[in-house]
Amino acid sequence: MRPVHFLLAMLVPATWGLGLTFGKAGLGEMPPLLLMSFRFALTALTLVWFVRIPRGVLLRLCGIAVFGCTLQYGLTFTGMKYLDVATTTLIIHLEVPFGVIAAAILLKERIGWRRALGIATAFGGLVVMYGAPSVQSNPLPALMVVGGALTWAIGQVMIKRVGNLGGFVTIAWLAVFAAPQLFLASLLVEDGQWQAVRDATWVGWGAVAYMGVVMTAGGYALWYHLLGIYRVNQVMPFLLLIPIASILSAMILLGETPAPVVLVGGAVIMVGVAAIVIEPEAWRRRAQPIARR
Repeated sequence: MRPVHFLLAMLVPATWGLGLTFGKAGLGEMPPLLLMSFRFALTALTLVWFVRIPRGVLLRLCGIAVFGCTLQYGLTFTGMKYLDVATTTLIIHLEVPFGVIAAAILLKERIGWRRALGIATAFGGLVVMYGAPSVQSNPLPALMVVGGALTWAIGQVMIKRVGNLGGFVTIAWLAVFAAPQLFLASLLVEDGQWQAVRDATWVGWGAVAYMGVVMTAGGYALWYHLLGIYRVNQVMPFLLLIPIASILSAMILLGETPAPVVLVGGAVIMVGVAAIVIEPEAWRRRAQPIARR
């Protein structure tokens, strides 16, 4: 991998990991669903003017947004409101084993023994993390984050069934549909929205700006650029760095100190995820760009 591409690949997990820390800060000023609705509204306003309208699949994208955005981020960030960033970011990585299981059930893809072992290891790490006092005293938030990981996996399978629309088109139009869905969900299940908007400081609006523009629009731009140059199994392992960025930024910016049992359980989860996403043959050959035709 060329040095400039290596640096870009390192920037993706840094961008996404830091976004969770900013999101946690934003949750101190806005309800979770309201915060996410502003995030996707900003993403949509940033991108939708520059992409084509995917005619014929708009209704399907609306349905995908329910699972891949509204339910996912609603569950994840509602759970994170009551958890620390370390616990949240490590549980989020169950998206990977859930994705493999969903693809096996819905797309009839083969799992294989190595991925099966990785899935078992990852869920074993979740069991370890449930030994943390903060989780044992109130397990519902952690279960909500697990639910967010599951709905993300379902959303990804739904996106794959639609076909290749292009990264920016997909992100922009999912955001177009997710924003009003999240606004409506906020009106139905949350309260104090107007007070939160009126009292929000630069911290809350800064979280919206970072997640909407840098994390979602910018982060995915880099991600899809790299996927267009290198094989998936050459860039996926970089996402294993997301927890490092999240945990370090939360310790520095928010003063969080993750419990040892959370770190141990999280390490087990990441070992399982690594077994799923890292192809052994990728280590036996030098990473080369995909030949352009």
